Amino acid sequence: MNDENRGDLTHSNPSDSESAAPAAKLPKIIPFSTLAPCGDEIWIENNGQLYRLRRTSQGKLILTK
Repeated sequence: MNDENRGDLTHSNPSDSESAAPAAKLPKIIPFSTLAPCGDEIWIENNGQLYRLRRTSQGKLILTK
């Protein structure tokens, strides 16, 4: 999915008078172009393991160990 095609992902907060329940924790959304500004892949280290996240020519993401 291209950044332009993502749509509006903004969230509105209800006013205090609408709900006394705590707000749900929203997911952090990071465009792939922010993670890999100079190419189509990044390397991610997690618990001592290396993973490769790359974007294909069709715009899909592939995560490999």
